[in-house]
Amino acid sequence: MKKPSFRQVLKVINNYVVFFILVAFAVTCCMLLFVSTLADTMELEFTAENITAAAKLTFGNVVLITFLFATFDYIRRKIAVDRPVKIITAATQKIMEGDFSVRIPPLRGVGGDGFQQIRTAINAMAEELAGTETLRTDFIANVSHELKTPLAVMGNYAAILQRPGLTEVERREYAKAISDASRRLAQLITNILKLNKLENQQIFPQLDEYDLGEQLCACLLQFEDVWEEKNLCIETDMEDNVRIRSDAELLSLVWNNLVSNAVKFTPKGGTISIRLKAEGELVAVSVSDTGCGISPEVGQHIFEKFYQGDTSHATQGNGLGLALVKRVVDILGGQIDVQSIFGQGSTFTVRFKRN
Repeated sequence: MKKPSFRQVLKVINNYVVFFILVAFAVTCCMLLFVSTLADTMELEFTAENITAAAKLTFGNVVLITFLFATFDYIRRKIAVDRPVKIITAATQKIMEGDFSVRIPPLRGVGGDGFQQIRTAINAMAEELAGTETLRTDFIANVSHELKTPLAVMGNYAAILQRPGLTEVERREYAKAISDASRRLAQLITNILKLNKLENQQIFPQLDEYDLGEQLCACLLQFEDVWEEKNLCIETDMEDNVRIRSDAELLSLVWNNLVSNAVKFTPKGGTISIRLKAEGELVAVSVSDTGCGISPEVGQHIFEKFYQGDTSHATQGNGLGLALVKRVVDILGGQIDVQSIFGQGSTFTVRFKRN
């Protein structure tokens, strides 16, 4: 058993003295009132011996009552205060050391809801930290993997370029591979920085009024070379003069990523559709494709960072596009829905207020 410290002993003595003073004051007042009333009523006179004997007896009673009160308060504190404080302190210490699996059990024998509320709050915090730690670990692992792949490609082709006897065609091919890998690496870093700023609210919307249809058309034209190369059919159904008040730069991230994914996952000869419709105070933009579609299992994770449901297209992206889209839509107060049939295509619909 651990020996109590001097401070703990001093605290016990201090509590006892406080109780003694309170009990002595209360008992003395009651006794004086009782004796005074009794003397007036029965016309009694008390001698010095009577008063001395009564004082000694009263003092003994005060000491005993004080001891009982102090003992009861000590036991109550140990059960209702010290024990839950130790449990909570031990749990928070483990959390500070990085163990986010700690959970505080129900605190029995504790009066009031204060400690129970603290317990609930700490358990919720530990659960949130555990999820954040998992995301951080996965993020680091995924970033390391995504950085390693293009760097390995660049290193391998750079080594090949140093070999003598390569034809001009081969040199151009290997140089193009290095260029593509470096471009992918630069895009990855750019997306990571953008997503980090968005998640930490370091980017604030700059609201301006503009024509949404014109922005969608401009975005679509950026991929003209790609859709012509794949012989894709582009269908548009946009209402005229749909003006919105929003952040054009942030929304361009949404449209660029959605159209890019539609082009990427639609096979040659497929169809991509873009629709713009005003729905009262809301605006709805839909981007559809006739690509590979999304399975229900993949659909649950598509907005997670670095998640790529179709590994056959992994070299064309880094799994951050839809995470960026979701974060931008949330910041602008919108909503994004996905409807997909595996093997037939997908439709992403973004809705937000016009003003």
